Amino acid sequence: MPAPIEDYALIGDCETAALVSRDGSIDWLCWPRFDSDACFSAILGGPEHGRWRVAPAADIRKVTRRYREGTMILETTFECDGGVVVLTDFMPTGGRRAGTNSDLMRIVQCVKGSVPMCMQFVLRFDYGSAVPWVTRLDDGRLCAIAGPDMVTLLADVEFHGENFTSVSDFTMCEGERRCFVLTWSPSHLPPSPPVDPLPALESTERFWRSWAERCSYRGEWREMVLRSLLTLKALTYGPTGGIVAAPTTSLPEQFGGPRNWDYRFCWLRDATLTLLALMDGGYVDEAAAWRDWLLRAAAGSPQQVQIMYGIAGERQLPERELPWLPGYADSRPVRVGNAAHAQLQLDVYGEVMDALYQARIAGLAEDKQAWAVQVALTNHVARIWREPDYGIWEVRGPTQHFTHSKLMCWVALDRSVKSIEQFGLEGPLDEWRSVRQAIHDDVCAKAYDAERGCFVQAYGSSNLDASTLLIPLVGFLPATDPRVRGTVECIERGLLVDGLVLRYDSDRTVDGLPPGEGAFLACSFWLADCFAMLDRRDDAVALFEHLLGLANDVGLLSEEYDSSARRFCGNFPQAFSHVAFVNTAFNLARAEEREREKPTEQRGKGAGR
Repeated sequence: MPAPIEDYALIGDCETAALVSRDGSIDWLCWPRFDSDACFSAILGGPEHGRWRVAPAADIRKVTRRYREGTMILETTFECDGGVVVLTDFMPTGGRRAGTNSDLMRIVQCVKGSVPMCMQFVLRFDYGSAVPWVTRLDDGRLCAIAGPDMVTLLADVEFHGENFTSVSDFTMCEGERRCFVLTWSPSHLPPSPPVDPLPALESTERFWRSWAERCSYRGEWREMVLRSLLTLKALTYGPTGGIVAAPTTSLPEQFGGPRNWDYRFCWLRDATLTLLALMDGGYVDEAAAWRDWLLRAAAGSPQQVQIMYGIAGERQLPERELPWLPGYADSRPVRVGNAAHAQLQLDVYGEVMDALYQARIAGLAEDKQAWAVQVALTNHVARIWREPDYGIWEVRGPTQHFTHSKLMCWVALDRSVKSIEQFGLEGPLDEWRSVRQAIHDDVCAKAYDAERGCFVQAYGSSNLDASTLLIPLVGFLPATDPRVRGTVECIERGLLVDGLVLRYDSDRTVDGLPPGEGAFLACSFWLADCFAMLDRRDDAVALFEHLLGLANDVGLLSEEYDSSARRFCGNFPQAFSHVAFVNTAFNLARAEEREREKPTEQRGKGAGR
């Protein structure tokens, strides 16, 4: 069995990332960028598909992990019968030298006693399918080449080849330190001189600490808010400003099932929440870079806007299966690429328009093309909003008139109208106001089930859907509207399971896939936001802290959580979960401020139960 997903930690350099297990094994790494072919794929197959483990060979009594404060530098402490060693893993920031190199470094230090150690280095390119040609360089480094890729390994230990694997056994005594440097570069170029890991560690720590000091959140959940923001920064592709949904592919939403997707791309749907999280956290430069990536990606014909793009704005993301990989916990198929990029999902227009509007509200410098792009997209939405689509959950079944999709079409028109009203921009104001009202009337008439007193998943459907929790959050109706209260209460009764919110009842499958999956964590944060808007702050805080308790030992969240198995599921770490966490933390802080501002006799008289 593979290690539980929650046993992994993330390291990265804002250009790529790796997953490190509690046992000292790096089981996932794509070089030279998030969405490139992997050279360590053990998490989706096994050690034979690529891993790099450095760990004690003795019996381990205790393992503890932490990130150095305010950084993405991971420290794993192994306590053994004979002593204690600390493994430090990091990727140097700015390590890509002239665009041709990227480094991963591991430093082992013995802090007590004497500990026998072992190293196993299994390098496989192209998702575990290609065994590289391995030689020794004159300086002693191992050099592995397969096609366009070259990796060199510099180690402070002697190692030898064994069954297409490099291994080493060595002993460390108190005060000793051993360093390992793994460097990727294109195979057609000569190997670059190795980077000294100790100065690189110091400069990387300075970079992350300096970035962390800019965090503006000072509330009671500061540690986790900062960790979430650091995770988002690590999932940013620095050269373009794009933020991937997760650094992994095909970690299952359903163990042993087919719900395995590639998330190493940038979703337009994440735009508004990501922008708000970054701006609220004090990271205006990153928010501006994300906004600019968004504009470049969405530029062009409005009819050709996609729901996701590559990290540089690539449009072709063809999906294929890798049959030689058995998948995490035998979850097949393993997929790379994502066919959903070609789907019509109307909600993304609303997310883009809301992000651009929020950027103006926050005072980000206006991009010259932003309004022109927004006008073209808004006019397009005004023409197509009545069409069915595949919805926020990217169903692989037939298109429907999803409530959330219509809701976000309303948001698209609303934010463009407000941009004219508040910022003096030019556009067909009366026409857009008319379409905005038509969408509002349509949703209220066709998506609301009067008998049950709630909004439903799609026109003519009886299914509940957690995405309807966004109705008050985007301003479509106030939280105090009886239809909103009824929707929240129905979701509490129908989708709240073991303290977490399911995105919909997957046993009544609407997505063309077998039923059953974990709870999508962002949905639970949305419910906490609704509680806060309904003056149910105690309920909001209780749910929020329950979600906080699900984070692993280094503060990371996955896409979903399987309550019955008490395990993470889905791709990891998931940007959307961390974005939702940050936004809810700020929403609760604002709710507390509103409560303090009330006259004393009105405090605590909300809708809480």
